[in-house]
Amino acid sequence: MIELKGVRKRFQDHEVLRGITFSIEKGEVVCLIGPSGSGKSTVLRCINGLETPDGGSIVVDGEAVTQENVRRVRSKVAMVFQRFNLFPHRTALENVMEGPIHVQKVAAAEARDRALRLLEKVGLRERAGAYPAQLSGGQQQRVGIARALAMHPMAILFDEPTSALDPELVGDVLRVMRELADEGMTMVVVTHEMGFAREVADRVLFMDAGAIVESGAATEVLTNPQVERTRTFLQRVLHPI
Repeated sequence: MIELKGVRKRFQDHEVLRGITFSIEKGEVVCLIGPSGSGKSTVLRCINGLETPDGGSIVVDGEAVTQENVRRVRSKVAMVFQRFNLFPHRTALENVMEGPIHVQKVAAAEARDRALRLLEKVGLRERAGAYPAQLSGGQQQRVGIARALAMHPMAILFDEPTSALDPELVGDVLRVMRELADEGMTMVVVTHEMGFAREVADRVLFMDAGAIVESGAATEVLTNPQVERTRTFLQRVLHPI
């Protein structure tokens, strides 16, 4: 469903991605892990057209990602951001309705019904009329997931969806993501939640300094890494003291 070949990206003198190549099958959950600054978020931003690669190619559902067709790509591949990115002047319900109405030209009544169903799915139907400022971070992130689902995407990209949350709020968001994985949603997740990656991911890709250093089945990479850099990273993350 998603294929990257030799993707490179440079910001001024800093080469952020150095020839990234991997593919994701329909229904697969892939977690990207690695230290901050390794290029994980840039990979997601290139897939959905927020950044333009300097080299290589990205294909989504058989179609090359270009600036000309970026709107079509985003209709197939939704993104959930670290900082929620909700419209502050719109209610939870209106935030979820926004994409279907303005991008897909869905009738308001149908968009409302769809949004209410999705808010119920993420456990927030009773907060449909609340504005983002009236919601906790975890609730805002679940609204963000409902908003992504409202576009009926083929895949969802998650960019560190729990890193801005208080620890006690992380579980609610991960529960929703686990349910999506169980339902067969194709997901690419940048995360520092190693427990989630071990339990939910089909594959884990470990990135460092703009390159994929190690990849494989989640249980293999996380419990028996073959590369010293991966071992060092996991030791520091899992046993910080």
